[in-house]
Amino acid sequence: MGASFTAIDFETAQGKRHSICQVGLVRVEQGEVVQTINQLVYPPDNYYFYKNIEIHGITPERTCTAPTFAEVWSVLKPHIHGQTVVAHNGAFDFSCLQQTLAHYQMPSPRFEQKCTYKIYGGDLASLCRQHQITLNHHDALSDAMACAELYLRYLKR
Repeated sequence: MGASFTAIDFETAQGKRHSICQVGLVRVEQGEVVQTINQLVYPPDNYYFYKNIEIHGITPERTCTAPTFAEVWSVLKPHIHGQTVVAHNGAFDFSCLQQTLAHYQMPSPRFEQKCTYKIYGGDLASLCRQHQITLNHHDALSDAMACAELYLRYLKR
């Protein structure tokens, strides 16, 4: 019997944490990945900082027809509410979630927060090289998959 949890990662369009432009979510049940979600999101006003585009490669053209976070929340919420949720650098990702929900005037769910950055003490790219985990860094789904794999390895220690 293995662990059940959700790994998440968000990419943002600009400096405001409520500007989520991509969600990566990996649902793990009994130690096995059972669902993944890779969703582009229309950030407020579809406004981007060039610096953020350089980091993740997502542009306003790619998200101009994407749903808003408020529109995708109903799909994400069951994997977060009441669950153990893991992120790498959770301080950023959990803040993005809370600030985005506040922006859309939606209540924040209760969930247990775990952070692989705090557990391992290293950046995601270095940890993936060290543990031979495939990573397309700053793609939200790839980052969430890597986070899930790191957390599973931690639980097996």
